[in-house]
Amino acid sequence: MIAADTEMLLTRHGTVLHVRPAREEDEPALAAFFADVSPQDLRFRFLTGVRVVSHERLSGMIRANDATSESLIAFDDGGAIVAAAMLAGDDALQTAEAAVAIRRDMKAHGIGWTLLDHLVGHAKRKGYRTIEAIEDRDNRSAISIEKEMGFAPYPVEGDPMLVRLKREIA
Repeated sequence: MIAADTEMLLTRHGTVLHVRPAREEDEPALAAFFADVSPQDLRFRFLTGVRVVSHERLSGMIRANDATSESLIAFDDGGAIVAAAMLAGDDALQTAEAAVAIRRDMKAHGIGWTLLDHLVGHAKRKGYRTIEAIEDRDNRSAISIEKEMGFAPYPVEGDPMLVRLKREIA
């Protein structure tokens, strides 16, 4: 049964996603999902070496659903988590930061593009002026998607391995 707060999205490749906010009861499934994210993609998502996503980090993601932040989970038709997305904004409604992680066997299905577009829509509805993503420069696929969606790259002062991709939305 699909919950009332679930939205159905269709990727450009025809993959159906059922997307809803993360809930407390999702923690075990989220932990299993992140175990199926490649080590490199975990590093790209958290911008640090992570082998296992901790209870504290998972808990923080789940509790992030408030006036400025959203933690979303994308399920396939069978109910398995295929991706997790986060939108975290400042209190002044100026800038929201987006992050997406995709299960390793579901990459190249248009999920990243679709979820990022979904996050842009959420940020716009909340009234944010800009949306940005901070990427490891090695994350060429995410950077390419973000540029395709109108994000412009900027250096991250003090860290030559990172790039800030920013898009005006207001």
